[in-house]
Amino acid sequence: MQGEAATIAALFAVDPVGLGGVALRAPAGALRDDWLALLRALLPAGTPLRRVPLNCSDTALLGGLDLGATLQRGRPVVSQGLLAQADGGVLLLAMAERMGGAAAARFCAALDTQNVQLQRDGLSAHHPARLGLVALDEGIGDDEQMPRALQDRMAFRLVLDSDAPDEDGPDWSAPEVVAARLRLPQVVLDDLGLRALCAAAQALGIDSLRAPLLAARVARAAAALAGCDAVEEEHIAVAARLVLAPRATRLPPPVPTEADAEPQDAPADTESPEPPVPDDPATPPNPPPADQDAPPAPDAPGDDDHEPPPAAGETLDERVLEAASAALPAGLLASLKISQLARTKTPSAGSAGVAQNSALRGRPIGARKGEPRAGQRLNVLETLRAAAPWQKLRQAAAHVPQGVVANASSAAPASRRIQVRKEDFHVARFRQLGQTTTVFVVDASGSAALNRLAEAKGAVELLLADCYVRRDSVAVLAFRGKAAELLLPPTRSLARAKRSLAALPGGGGTPLASAMDAALALAEQIRRKGETPILVLLTDGRGNIARDGTPGRQQAAQDSLNAAAALRGARVTALLVDTSAQPHPAAQQLALAMGARYLALPYAGAQAVSQAVRAVSGR
Repeated sequence: MQGEAATIAALFAVDPVGLGGVALRAPAGALRDDWLALLRALLPAGTPLRRVPLNCSDTALLGGLDLGATLQRGRPVVSQGLLAQADGGVLLLAMAERMGGAAAARFCAALDTQNVQLQRDGLSAHHPARLGLVALDEGIGDDEQMPRALQDRMAFRLVLDSDAPDEDGPDWSAPEVVAARLRLPQVVLDDLGLRALCAAAQALGIDSLRAPLLAARVARAAAALAGCDAVEEEHIAVAARLVLAPRATRLPPPVPTEADAEPQDAPADTESPEPPVPDDPATPPNPPPADQDAPPAPDAPGDDDHEPPPAAGETLDERVLEAASAALPAGLLASLKISQLARTKTPSAGSAGVAQNSALRGRPIGARKGEPRAGQRLNVLETLRAAAPWQKLRQAAAHVPQGVVANASSAAPASRRIQVRKEDFHVARFRQLGQTTTVFVVDASGSAALNRLAEAKGAVELLLADCYVRRDSVAVLAFRGKAAELLLPPTRSLARAKRSLAALPGGGGTPLASAMDAALALAEQIRRKGETPILVLLTDGRGNIARDGTPGRQQAAQDSLNAAAALRGARVTALLVDTSAQPHPAAQQLALAMGARYLALPYAGAQAVSQAVRAVSGR
């Protein structure tokens, strides 16, 4: 087992409730099973360990009305969910990269409050839920991630790689973990160490305040595991490496050296001004310099032994930041721009388009109170849940003659027929996912057209490769000369796309305004079909052909801004990829006018364009 992975398992076993959890990114296999087996071995005996399947219902997760027991006993019976059953233990979340926002909110609330509040089916109950989570993330690419809100509440982000070499690390046992748990409440972290963790988080661009708090808990757990009653510098470095480094969004600023600290404007000896002549002739001139071989006087101000030592807080901050910087993931700067697009993606865009509530078809998302009209489906289970608590009263009232007060003793030997009334009806709710169509608007003019067309072609093929899973379509619209041409209508056929994009024309003028008008018309056509359009414009933003086909940069620029304003008014999700050698103000102004995300990729390969499109669309 890799050294970092074993350390994370031991630290999490010491304080699973305080550390929140582990976001474990690894495919199903022997490597992940070995880490889970190590965690089970380190947890104290009797620790609850439950597995939560994907799409677990609220009743199974939070608890609710036990329908069978309620119908049998004639009174409401509450059942505990998985969160309450795992109190004091660990929950394993299967396929966390596919978890929805509603399910993530349930786990976030449990981690924040450490209890489950049940308010449903006419029931009100509170159960303790002091637990930790292990989220099993089986995502392949960066576009498949577990919800950020849940990931933010977990101290560790662990990626298991089968190609990584095994590292020798300390080996802990379950008795050592139990001893560390007993020692943990007495471990102290001073203000100096806490300030160092906060400074490192700020230097690494971590916005969440939970990160330094979780790092402080990890430092205390590391000290307890090492048998110390106070957090030392090495424990703070472990917390910075394991908690702060995986959350970094930027490289830290360089640490100033002694040479940088020296004043740069100090005059040279040859340029030093002559000493002023004293007005009093009796005043002796400046004494000659002392002999260099003579020892300095004890009270000499230049004695190095009497210089104040550097501030301990600053030195600790630098060492903690250095430990976190050494563990920064590779390729951090290359993925920052695309990750920023993912943070600002359209909230309504899902993995297969905009979600629309439906009463007749789609994925079931629960039930609501109401009558089954206009083809709506009756949810039998929820209807029985609503009727179950009232069966004893209804059956007693059904066997009492008119004018007699109903009570339990006056009821005849009752039939066990369930009485359902109109107010108990619940109908099923569904959510239907619309299709997403990505429209590539490619600048095919000028000498750089060949590269841009090749990038668009590669990105189209990458997106179409998994379109059958994501229910996506792709279209390509190229513009050059005096007009725009639809090279590839919306399609999910990879073979058709390859045939259409085999020979793409290039060269000529740049009718940018006409291209955006054609893109808007195509987007409106896609919307009328009930699909969600996403425009990806690959250009440098410098048009030279006006809408009427006449050349002229000034009029072409004004027409482009007007067309961009029309796209913004239509509220079309768009991404502008600036393909200039350097980020150009014209492209930035155009992106601002059309309300599009701006991404400067002068060497935009097909993989980079494909990742940017997925970040914007939320896929």
